[in-house]
Parts: sequence; C-alpha cells; structure tokens
Amino acid sequence: MSDKISAEHLARKAVVYVRQSTPSQVRHNTESTRLQYALAQKARDLGFPRVEVIDDDLARTASGVVDRHGFNELVGAVCTSEVGAVLCVEDARLARNGREWHHLIDLCGLTGTLLIDSQGVYDPRQINDRLLLGFKGSMAEFELSLIRQRSFEAIQAKARRGELRFGLPVGLRWNAANQIERDPDLRVRETIDLVFARFEALGSIRQVLQWFRRSAVAVPTRTRADEHVRWRLPDMKSIHSFLTSPLYAGAYAFGRTESRTTVIEGRARKTVGHRKPIERWTVLIREHHEGYVSWERYERVQQIIAENSHVTHRGKIGRGGRCLLIGLLRCARCGRMMSVLYKGATNTVPRYVCFGAERNHGIDRCLSFGGLRVDRAIATELLRAVDGSAIDAAIEVAATQQGEREQRRKMIALELEQARYEARLTERSYQAVDPDNRLVAAELETRWNAALGRVAQLEVQRQHETEAPSAPNASIDRARLRALADELETVWNAPSSEHRLKQRIARILVREIIADIDGKTSEVVLIIHWAGGRHSEIRVAKNKPGHTSRWTDPDAAKIIRRMAGEWSDRDIALTLNRMGLRSGTGLTWTESRVHSVRHRMELPAYDPSKRDERARVSLDEACKLLGVSNTVVRRLIKDHVLAAMQVAPGAPWQIARCALDSPDVLAALRATHARAPRSRAARSDDSTPMIPGLCAGGAQ
Repeated sequence: MSDKISAEHLARKAVVYVRQSTPSQVRHNTESTRLQYALAQKARDLGFPRVEVIDDDLARTASGVVDRHGFNELVGAVCTSEVGAVLCVEDARLARNGREWHHLIDLCGLTGTLLIDSQGVYDPRQINDRLLLGFKGSMAEFELSLIRQRSFEAIQAKARRGELRFGLPVGLRWNAANQIERDPDLRVRETIDLVFARFEALGSIRQVLQWFRRSAVAVPTRTRADEHVRWRLPDMKSIHSFLTSPLYAGAYAFGRTESRTTVIEGRARKTVGHRKPIERWTVLIREHHEGYVSWERYERVQQIIAENSHVTHRGKIGRGGRCLLIGLLRCARCGRMMSVLYKGATNTVPRYVCFGAERNHGIDRCLSFGGLRVDRAIATELLRAVDGSAIDAAIEVAATQQGEREQRRKMIALELEQARYEARLTERSYQAVDPDNRLVAAELETRWNAALGRVAQLEVQRQHETEAPSAPNASIDRARLRALADELETVWNAPSSEHRLKQRIARILVREIIADIDGKTSEVVLIIHWAGGRHSEIRVAKNKPGHTSRWTDPDAAKIIRRMAGEWSDRDIALTLNRMGLRSGTGLTWTESRVHSVRHRMELPAYDPSKRDERARVSLDEACKLLGVSNTVVRRLIKDHVLAAMQVAPGAPWQIARCALDSPDVLAALRATHARAPRSRAARSDDSTPMIPGLCAGGAQ
C-alpha cells in the first residue's frame, strides 16, 4: 500500500469510475470494461471498506461535448468530502477535456481526495503529483485530437478519390467493384424518373406530393438498418430527398453537412446535420456514376426549390394559390417583395401586403390593398400583350395532361407486374409446404390470398385508368388556334383554365411590378417592367373605407338622415321605395331595414306622442286640421298658397303649422267653401269649425 493513503482517506469511501466512449466499444471491447470493474476489488485490497462504482457514462465520450451524468455525480461526491480516492484504469477515462480534468484536480486538491490509476497513486495537494496529473490530462486531450485529425484526414483522402463508402439513397447501390450503380429494379427507376418529371411540370414539391397521393402512386423507401425496399405513399421529406440529393445526378458528394458547437450554461453543445451551400461541400465529383438526371437538370431543380422557399426570390409559381402576382410585386417604399394573405369567408380572396416596415421598424405596414381588382387589371394588360404564345402554352398543358395519364398507367403496370411476381412466389411457397403441417400451410395460404387480392385491386385500377377519357390530342393545327388569339380573353376567363397556367404566363411576360398607393386619388399605382425591357404604368382604384357589399347608398342615407325623427320608419321606407332606391344588399326597403340603418347611424326615432309639439305636420294631418280633403291641400300647395317642402322628390310633404293660419290659406279655403254645393255647405255649417276665422259667425 502506498504511503500516500492515510487513515483519513480510508475512513472515506472509494469511487470507481467506469466509462467507454462508444456503444461499439461497450459491445466489443469487453476486456477494457472488465478491467475497469476489477478496480473495485483493488480498492478493497488497498484498505477501503466502502467502494462505490459509477458506470452511468458507458457509451459516452469524455471530450466535453456531451453531458455526462456519471461524471457530474462523481464531482458532486468529491465536493462533499465523502470520497477518499477516485480509481480509474487511466486518466483518459475520467476526462479528455482540459477544463473538466483540471476542474476535477482542483476539487480533489481542496478536499484531499486521491487519484489512483494503474500506474500509481497521486495526491493533487503535492506539487509534483499536481504537475504530473496536469501533464497526463494534456496528453490525453492531445491524443484525442490527434486521433480525430488522422481519422478525418484519412476519410477526406478516400472521399476525394470517390472511394469512401456511405449509405446510398434508394435507387442506388454499391456493387462488388466498390462502384455506385442504379438499382436494377425497373419499378424503382421509373418511380424516381417520375418524381423529377412531375416536379418540372408542376414546379413545387408540395404539388408533386399532392399529385402522387391523388394518383395513389407509391414511392420506394429504404432504411439504413434494412436494405429491403419498401413501398408507401410519399411524404414531403421523401419527395424533397429525391429532388435534392446530388447522387441522383451522377455526382459523388461528401461533406454536405456540418456540425455546429454552441456554449450553453458553460458547456459545449454540438449539433449535426446543418446543410452547407454547394460551394462549401468537401468533395464534389461530377459524372462519377450513372445517375437519373443530368447535372444541368439537377441545378435547375435546385434553383426552383430555392425560389419557392424564400420570399425575396421571384417565381413562387407552384404553391397552388389563386393570386396572379405572387413573387412579382415589389413595394415601392421599402423595396421588399410583397406577401399574400387570403381573406374572406372561405380564405380565397387575395390581399397583397408588405410587412417590411412592420417587422423591421415596428411601425405600420408599408402597403396593403386588395388583390382582385389588381389581378384583373394586370390580366387585362397581359391579354393586350400576349399573342399566339398563349395558345402554344394551352397546347403544352393538354399534352402534359396526356403525359401524366400515360405515366400513371405505366406505374400501375409496373406495380401490377411486381404484385403478380410476389403472388407467384407465395403460391410456390404454399405448394411446397407439407399439407400435414396445417399451421404453416394456413399462414402461407393467407399470404397467397392477400397477394392475389392485391393483384385484383391493381387490375381494377389499371382498367379504370385505361377506360378513363383521354385528354385532347395535342398534335392539332397550331395555325388554326393562333387565329383565335382575338378571343384569348374568353380562353383566359374560362373556368377550365388553371391558375398555374396563368401564373406562368405572367412570369414569362413580366419581370417585376413596382406597387405604390396614391393617397390623394385612393389608387394603387403599378409600374410594370416587362420582360422585353418595356415599362408601363396603370392605376387601379381602391375600395373606399367602409365600402363593402353591404354599404348603404349615399342618397338613401341622406334621405334617412333628413327624415329621421320627423317621420316613422314605415314612411321613410315607402319614400325610399318610391324613389327607386335599394338597400346595401340590393333589396327593397322595409320598416325593419330602415330601423337597422337608422340605429347604426345613431339617428332619433319618430315619437307619435310629441305630435303636437312638432313645428311641421304631414299632408294627412294638415287635411284633418283644415277640415278639407287631400285634393284641396295638394291644390293649395301646387298653387303656392300653402307653403310646404319635401326632403327629396317623391318624399312626403312637410307643412309648417303656422302656415295653416295664414291669410292666404284662409281666403283660399273660403273660396273653396263658397264654390261647394249647397248640400255640402249645409253639412259644413253643421260641422264643428276646424280653424280660427271659419266659425259660424261668418268672416272676420
């Protein structure tokens, strides 16, 4: 026993720290693990009655990148002064990171804890032992860095020769000569070719995904643990991996991703899988093997994907939106590309918005205007500029639809052939089994029936695709169609015309559109930069604030405002209908609709109880007060004897109460009574007089 081990140390417990760097070392390097666990007996032989083994860090590196729960437990135990000695096979098992190693030495020196390995016993409180421990920790860290550097250089050298083997995506494999080749399965090859063809036709990963799922076309998949190809409906990740892997373009690529290390709570955290731009790839060998597409075609695909994924790029043409100008509108105030929001009850009404000022400066949005009028105005300008090229585009769409149908039929035929092959295999397995072995025979029969059911399903699907009506033949007389260019507007507005086709035509003809709003005229100003270098400006009127589909006509609102309080809602409704005015929804006016508008405009209601307090009376009320007919009062108004007014032509007459007592009116009424027949005059004499001056005593 070493003289450095005192009774004070033996009174404490000994801790044996066990660690392996990788899961592979744990499985295969069992001798090292056995030696580490054997240190527990060594501690007992040294005189430590209490021995604790910490093995929580098996398969965890000591480089300081990952968090080690076992090492943290060891450090905590040392800080409590409960540990007399820490045992390990070698110092590298404790730490290969200078910060953790020196931190442990400092703690052991403060608490008087010994460090014991296969070479001796070390007391960090002694200068020589402290120097030796520091040197050994530095050597362990240097050794790890040297191993990493040599391994990385060897991997890079092999990768530069194109000989480094790694997992290949489905559709590619390593042959016996250590070369990459295409999968011999025809169905796999045709499916991968179809993915690229559909993307070039649709222009969006999402649209490709929807087409595959809508057409029920499965794609091949393969995991690293299982080399067997499995078929399933695609997801976004699988379609993206097909289109972005340079291996499908015949290129050998290495170092496309990188690891990044950040410091979190004083500890390094390493993350992997961060994609690097192509110019930073470690190795790129073009035409390394036979691919599915050319490198030029692969680059075009990557360009379209990049444009679709970033709003500052133009050309987001494949997302399936109904707006015409996405990716073409640029804000004239901040210079950023404008975004699209979909509003309305069904979220289908586009609205162009610039969020530049709001996101960067916290102020109001630069621009915001409706998209329907703007799209119609730009469409009109496009129709003026487009010639027979639009007809050619329509022909290409028809040809594309026919090609899509042929591709679906081809994929179903390949899938059917494979299903028939699998059915024959299951049949042979069933025929080869011993009939007396009923358990095995029953399972094989079930598999055979399932395979036959799959074959029947695919046959029905193929028959359905065969009987489906074909698209119009694309090989038609183009000159004849160009003669219909004058009717291009009809073709553009046809319900069968796809929005994607219109978007592509817009991007062919227009390079960019600068948008601004003229506040004085309430107009959207659009400066169109055409592809040929020409520029033009158009103005589109904006909707007035509050001018919606339920917006009340100003003339009707004026009538309601002037008649409110003096007339009932029924009289107002009758007046509006006589004038031919309609509500905001295009309906005739009713008492309830007038009440709703009047309430919204905060206008007073008609109060019959205050009839006597009002300064004006209606025509019917004037007839009752004067004791004459409606015709007499109207004649007096027409002859300008009785003063009356209307808020608008066709509205009810309003007569001042004081005008009923005027001398002109009284004289006109006497003359009217004098011309009346005697029988009427008699009846008039028997009646109670209604106005002063016409009493039984005669004239004043």
